[in-house]
Amino acid sequence: MDARNVPSMKKTLLPLALACALAAATGIVHAEKADSAKPMNIEADALRHDELQQTSVFTGNVVMTKGSIVLRGAQLDVRQDAEGYQYGVIKAEAGKRAFFRQKRDTVAGQPEEFIEGEGEVIEYDGKADIVKFIRRGEMRRYRGGQLSDQVTGSIIVYNNITDVYTVDGQKTSGGLPSSSVGQGGRVRAIMAPKDGTPGAQPKPATPATQLRQSMTLGGEKDDEKK
Repeated sequence: MDARNVPSMKKTLLPLALACALAAATGIVHAEKADSAKPMNIEADALRHDELQQTSVFTGNVVMTKGSIVLRGAQLDVRQDAEGYQYGVIKAEAGKRAFFRQKRDTVAGQPEEFIEGEGEVIEYDGKADIVKFIRRGEMRRYRGGQLSDQVTGSIIVYNNITDVYTVDGQKTSGGLPSSSVGQGGRVRAIMAPKDGTPGAQPKPATPATQLRQSMTLGGEKDDEKK
């Protein structure tokens, strides 16, 4: 498709059918199971699509939803492989961070859980079901609306299937922190004890932490304070 023939789209919903089969997800899946079968819906100001390469580039106030997954940023590159799996790379505006959120599967009767995070670049691998937060990465887990765990680092890799994540502080070879980290080159983590764990404290009688609204770019207010 010629870019000259693509009109500018202001807040237009653009559904992209996701061809991932549920059978591809084996083992115990902790992410929201229904997400893998949902279509990808994208809002943006403009789109350039290459049918031959099976790539699409969305620019301007991009908001992508896929089931419970939400991605927000300034530019989203989407590609699809021969098997129908889709991959997305979302970038933030200069000085800001892109945003990701996904609901977790929980046992009946247990509080709802959400994973959300930010980074200057966020990569989503639809086949491996892995999310990567790159540069000034931050990831948070909410249980019942309360902030449970929080980690920061230069690169955070989160596996939605195994619920395992790794964090890299990325110091330079000379032992000095990389200027892109913003955290002194150190990994930082806050992990709250779960209910029923020895030493766990009762939940404070304070209003639940509010999750960010899905239709505004995440991380802007936090970055202005830094």
